[in-house]
Amino acid sequence: MAAPAPKELTYTVSMDPAAGPHQFQVRLETPKLGKEQAVYQFAATAPGTYQVMDMGRYVRQFEAFDAKGKPLGSKQIGPNQWELAQPTKTREIRYTIAETWATPVPEHNIYRMCGSSLEPDHALVNGQTVLGYPQGWQAKPLRLKLNHPAAWTVGTVLVPDGDGYFHAKSYDQAVDSPILLGNLTNAKTKVGNADVALYCYSATGLVQATPLLADMQKMLGAAQVFLGGDLPVKRYAFLYLFSDKSAGAWEHSYSSEYIIREGALTPEFAQNVVDIAAHEFFHIVTPLNIHSEIIEHFNFVNPTGSQHLWLYEGVTEWASHMMQLRGGLVPLNDYLDVLHNEERFDRTRSDTTYSLSKLGLNSFSDEGQRQYGNIYQRGALTASALDLRLLELSHGTRGLRDVLLQLAKKYGPDRPISEQNFFQDFTALTYPEIGDFFQRYVQGTEPLPLKEYFGRIGIRYDAVLHTGRQLATLGAPVAYQVRGDEVYFRQVSPALQAAGVAAGDQLTAVDGTVIDRRNYAAALDKISARPAGADLALSTRRAGAPAKDVRVKLTAAEDIQRYRFAPDPAATPDQLAARAAWLKNL
Repeated sequence: MAAPAPKELTYTVSMDPAAGPHQFQVRLETPKLGKEQAVYQFAATAPGTYQVMDMGRYVRQFEAFDAKGKPLGSKQIGPNQWELAQPTKTREIRYTIAETWATPVPEHNIYRMCGSSLEPDHALVNGQTVLGYPQGWQAKPLRLKLNHPAAWTVGTVLVPDGDGYFHAKSYDQAVDSPILLGNLTNAKTKVGNADVALYCYSATGLVQATPLLADMQKMLGAAQVFLGGDLPVKRYAFLYLFSDKSAGAWEHSYSSEYIIREGALTPEFAQNVVDIAAHEFFHIVTPLNIHSEIIEHFNFVNPTGSQHLWLYEGVTEWASHMMQLRGGLVPLNDYLDVLHNEERFDRTRSDTTYSLSKLGLNSFSDEGQRQYGNIYQRGALTASALDLRLLELSHGTRGLRDVLLQLAKKYGPDRPISEQNFFQDFTALTYPEIGDFFQRYVQGTEPLPLKEYFGRIGIRYDAVLHTGRQLATLGAPVAYQVRGDEVYFRQVSPALQAAGVAAGDQLTAVDGTVIDRRNYAAALDKISARPAGADLALSTRRAGAPAKDVRVKLTAAEDIQRYRFAPDPAATPDQLAARAAWLKNL
C-alpha cells in the first residue's frame, strides 16, 4: 500500500559539497494535486530584490513520480515553468538546482545576498533559489528538511520541530526566511521584547559572532528607543557571511543577511557593519508593518513594481542614520556628511528627471535598474525633508518617525496600505500641505527645497561654495558608477591612468579600507586632508581578476565644495530651538 499523501508540501534539500559541487538536490512530496496544479513554478524574482532572477535558469534536472516511484513525464514550457504530464498522479518531484554564486548566466546576475551558495564548509540558502511550488499553491503551508554535514550549525529565524523540519505557512514565508549554515559562530541578546540572534560565517575566523553582536548593541538600543520601546517582532536573526567579496545585504521580515568582505573587526570595520545592519533592521517597520498589496500578495511569476519603493528603501535608509544621530551614536557633522553624499549622488550620478515613484514602478526593468541606487540617496534625502516639513507643520511635536509608528500600528503585517491611495491616506493622517510635498518631490521631480528646509533648523545648505583653499585630489576628470554594492571608475584622470587604473575598473579599497556603495564617498573625501604630491594607496580589480594594489600621486586643486551641509554659526535662537526639537524627536 502506498504511503498517504502529506498534508503539507514537504521539501527535502540535500547539500553535500563533496558529492555535488555547487548543486542542491531537492525532493518534494506533494499532497494530491489537481489539474490546476499541472505547472510547477520557479520564482522569476523575490520581494525586496527588484531584479529579474529567473530561477528556472539554474535547474539542471527535473523529474516527476507517482506514489510507487514510477517516473511520469514533464516538460519545460517557459523560463521558470515545468508542466507535469499527469498532475493528478504525481506524488513526488525531484530536481537538481545549481547555486547562483558559481553558475555563470549571460545576463541578470543575481545579487549574492539574494542568491545561493554551497561550499565545503558553509552554504547560503534563500528560499526562492532552491524551492518552487505547484501553480496555485503559493499560499499552501510547507515544511522543509535540510540534509547537510552533521557538524554544521544552522542559522535562521525559523525553529525546527522535533523531527528536524522547518515549517512555513506559505511559499512567501519560506522565501522570507533565509538560511545560513556551516561552520558558524553564534550569539544571542534581548532587545526590548524581542529575542535577537546573530549567526556568523568567517572564512578565516577574523570575525566572531559574540564581539560583532557587542559592537551592534548600541545601534539595537537606539533602534529600540527610536521605535518607542518594544519592537514589532518577537524574534529576529542576523545572518553574516564574511568571505572574499562585499555584495550587500538583503532585508526580510524577521531576519537579514549580509555578504561582506572579511576583515579584522576594527572600530572602522565594525561601524561599517553596524551602519548596514541599521538599515536592514529597520525594515521590521517598512515593509513588514507598512506595505502595499503588491508586497502583501507578491507575484513571483510576473513581478510588479511599487511606486512606494521610496518608502520601503529611502525612508528606511533615512531612519537607519537618524536613529543613530538621535541616539547619540554619531555626531551631527557626520550625519551632515551623509546628507552631502546623498545629494551629491542624486545630482551627479543619477537622472534628476526620474521621479521616485517612477523608479519604484520601473524597478524590475533594465531602465529602472540603472536608476535604482538613487532610491537610497534621493529617497533618504526626501525622507529627511519630509521629516522637517512635518515637524514644521506640527510646531516640533510630530515628525516622520511619529507618523511611521502611527502607520505601523494602523496597518501592521497583515493589513496592506493602498498602492493607489497611500499618498492621499498619508496626507489625511497628517496635513494638507503634505499632499503638495508628495506631488512635487516624490511623484514629481522638482529639486528638494533643501536650503529652505534645513535653514529653518540653522543648518546651511550650499550647492556651490568657493573656499579659495588648495586641496589634494586624484585629479580631473574622475567619475564613479555604483552597481549593486560595488563601486567602479566611470572616468579616470591622468594621475589614475599613470598608476594603471582604467575606466571600468572596480575600486575595492582606499588606504586599506574596503569600499562599497555606502562608504566610498566618505573615504574619497578624506583624500583632501593629504598633502598634494603624496602617494595614495588604492586597490582595484579589472574584469573579475584578483584585486591589485596601486599607488596614485595626488595633485592640487581649489577646494570648491558642492552640496555642503553645515551648522550655521549665525543661527538664531528660534532656529536652534527648532534644531533641538529635530534632534530630540523620540
